[in-house]
Amino acid sequence: MSSNGDHGSELEAQYIGMHHRHQPAENQCSSNLVVHIKAPVDIVWSLVRRFDEPQTYKPFISRCTMNGEVGIGSLRQVNVRSGLPATTSTERLEVFDDEEHILGIKIVDGDHRLRNYSSVITVHPEVIDGRPGTLVVESFVVDVPQGNTKEDTCYFVRALIKCNLRSLAEISERMAVSRPGLD
Repeated sequence: MSSNGDHGSELEAQYIGMHHRHQPAENQCSSNLVVHIKAPVDIVWSLVRRFDEPQTYKPFISRCTMNGEVGIGSLRQVNVRSGLPATTSTERLEVFDDEEHILGIKIVDGDHRLRNYSSVITVHPEVIDGRPGTLVVESFVVDVPQGNTKEDTCYFVRALIKCNLRSLAEISERMAVSRPGLD
């Protein structure tokens, strides 16, 4: 993972404005997270786009099952690893754009406290240290559970997403290093 200085922050703001415009209600929190990955966009997107296999880079997911093809409206049943306050989550694919590299999901059921959770992840090509890299932006909106504060809720969800993005970066960068022709 890398950061990219001022030019990167201009691009980040542009992409956030285009694809990450959540409108949180009074009882919700929302946030954006950004990561710069030293791997080409095609490698990063090949992992992100797999709605049917989020466990490929999301370490808190132990298993994912689906019925039928992946498409807008598809549902996946996710099993969560022990240690988190949940065991299952049912998620619907809301946005999927292979050309623009956009994936959006909504949690529709499960034994957890993330009610009305929606997230969007976008993947954008950039140059990092003179080489092909990827700017990834993930945003979310979620209800604040009764008895919690907006700050606590956002902190918890941001921590989960940061872990997922760190894993995405590590796996993508390993794949990029092992791919012939990227020297």
